[in-house]
Amino acid sequence: MAAAGPVHEALAALELVDHHCHGAVTADLSFEEFESLLTEGEAWPGVSPFDSPVGIAVRRHCAPLLDLPRHAPPDAYVARRAELGWREVNRRFLTAAGVGTFCVDTGHTPRPLTSPAELAEASGAAAYEVVRLERIAEEAAARGVEAGEYAAVFRAAAEEAVRRPGVVAVKSVAAYRTGFALDPERPSDAEVSVAAQRWLTAGGRLADPVLVRHLLWTAVGLGLPLQLHTGFGDADLRLHRADPALLTDWLHRVAGTVPVLLLHCWPYHRQAAHLAAVFERVYLDVGLALHHTGPTRARVVLEEALEITPFRKLLYSSDAYGVAEFHHLGALCFRQGLAELLRHRVEADELSLSDALRIASWTGRDNARRLYGPPVSEPARDLRGRPTRKV
Repeated sequence: MAAAGPVHEALAALELVDHHCHGAVTADLSFEEFESLLTEGEAWPGVSPFDSPVGIAVRRHCAPLLDLPRHAPPDAYVARRAELGWREVNRRFLTAAGVGTFCVDTGHTPRPLTSPAELAEASGAAAYEVVRLERIAEEAAARGVEAGEYAAVFRAAAEEAVRRPGVVAVKSVAAYRTGFALDPERPSDAEVSVAAQRWLTAGGRLADPVLVRHLLWTAVGLGLPLQLHTGFGDADLRLHRADPALLTDWLHRVAGTVPVLLLHCWPYHRQAAHLAAVFERVYLDVGLALHHTGPTRARVVLEEALEITPFRKLLYSSDAYGVAEFHHLGALCFRQGLAELLRHRVEADELSLSDALRIASWTGRDNARRLYGPPVSEPARDLRGRPTRKV
């Protein structure tokens, strides 16, 4: 990123905390496989994901890290990727991201991905785990459980999962499974047993509204920060049900308990901003939208998110999944978009330079450190426990 003043320089040098992401693939990718990972949708005949804002951004901002010219053609890009091999590709993009700490959702693995430890090794950063609760529930059901015992078994399994070394948060994908237009009350034991019998008999994914409510209330009892996917996602999502404003009544009931992190949010980032402005323990990011809009429009998304959001309530995430390009591109879009936003406000005398630098540090790193606490606030270390330093 070309520096354009003290705010750009500060953000370029800042070791980010990526408070929500996934692993990178551990295999070389064909052209078609790579295309499929560029999009939240599909690669349709005659419509390449390279011909989209994110595809253009990859060719412009990621190609040079593969020793290619900017705007390299798609076939040359994927061929160079294969020539280098997935390990070297992952190393280059993960280190270029300038992230000191990754918080990694390990619950979505339709293809082999780097574990948090492998992500740490490839990047030279620290990496910690975010436990996806739907996966815990489904694994408990797969082991065999009586409907009347489901609540206790799931709770015990969740408690065991969050005690694993390196776990810093839990996550729910309720937005995908039921949406947020749920009864906000905690379900009774009898309701949970009836719903569990219904689910265990039918099988499949956890998508029963009563059991999703039970999962959310169980999450609150675990005491760790709770991440919730909201807004933009893949075709499995019903977007109108993923508006975080639908959580308002539930947020009233859980106020004062655990931090609730609203992930991604776009196009509902203004609704998320409202919730962060009126609920003490609600926070947000606009992670997934940043690399899908590209560096130029990332500023606009961040500006809209920060219209009313308190500056201690916005965090950085990439939500990178599959291709390590997204770990790098998410960080680049965040740094450039936020730097331009803050520079403009300083030049308009709406912010002092010292305030702009504080906001940059808060949103890129310190807000996450404050929420997740140790070990996220500790220096990044290599696999031998030695402090590392980004170059």
